[in-house]
Amino acid sequence: MMKSPAELISAGLSYFGFDGLSEEHDAHNHTSSHSHTHGHLDTTITATQEGIRAVKWSFLILLITAGLQFGIVLYSGSIALASDMIHNIADATTAFPLWVAFRLARLKPNARFHYGFGRVEDLAGVVIVLIILLSASLAAYEAIWRLVHPRILSHLGWIVVAGMAGFLGNEMVAIFRIRIGRKIKSAALIADGFHARTDAITSLAVVGGAIGVWMGFPLADPIVGFLISIAIFGIVWQSAMAVFRRMLDGSEPAIQDEVSHAAAHVQGIFSLKGIRARWVGHRICLEVDAIVDGSSSVSDANKCATALEEEIREHLPATLFVHVRICPDQE
Repeated sequence: MMKSPAELISAGLSYFGFDGLSEEHDAHNHTSSHSHTHGHLDTTITATQEGIRAVKWSFLILLITAGLQFGIVLYSGSIALASDMIHNIADATTAFPLWVAFRLARLKPNARFHYGFGRVEDLAGVVIVLIILLSASLAAYEAIWRLVHPRILSHLGWIVVAGMAGFLGNEMVAIFRIRIGRKIKSAALIADGFHARTDAITSLAVVGGAIGVWMGFPLADPIVGFLISIAIFGIVWQSAMAVFRRMLDGSEPAIQDEVSHAAAHVQGIFSLKGIRARWVGHRICLEVDAIVDGSSSVSDANKCATALEEEIREHLPATLFVHVRICPDQE
């Protein structure tokens, strides 16, 4: 069935991560039976192991892709391909801050860092944004220079091959990073995944530039290189918004909905007076004010708080800690 223009636009935005999917979380499955098992594997170790695996494979794929493109850039002189290669190298270097962040995230909280080292992951996201910004600026400079000082290209067939290799390599990295990033709730890894996806499309633009030169329009190559840099600036903005939202303690409304639903399963809790959530890396920290019967004993109120914490962890497996404050209904 043919899709409407609105559906096609929505699908395109989703493909590049502009529909909020980069902040999605796993909703609790409410159709299943509600029996609970409260023995939890250390999700920090599991998540960071998967994150490190994604970083290693991404680095290897992008390094091979950039190496292939580098050789062809030397022979052909294509500025569009050079822009794509520069960005692939920059994308590969983002593996280092991510690797450091995931390694540090495995360290336990201590007397100085009570919440652990999850924020290092957000700092890695900032470094990634700066690397992308630098590569976009360099690509734009090279494109403008070539527009002012044109050069005849050679080996157009190899430029096409390199462009297709760039597309395949970046799309593989994008799928890998986005899937694992969403699984472990890592904004930095998701942002890097959509960044790689944009790189995949810009690699196809390199192919278009080579075809334009072959058809007798020599300025097609630097023009495509400049358009690639504009696309990279767009992904800088998108990635920066996702990362800085986390750093400013922004959270998704759906998280509060899940906490409210968890409270509905706890007998003795009338309602929730307040819910505060923040991300620390790919883990959630929650503070919840729960209203109970004012005549409840301290023991009963404590049981309600414990039950609520367990329910929240079932609904939101990425939870790092929950602080429950019990409020009497007369308050």
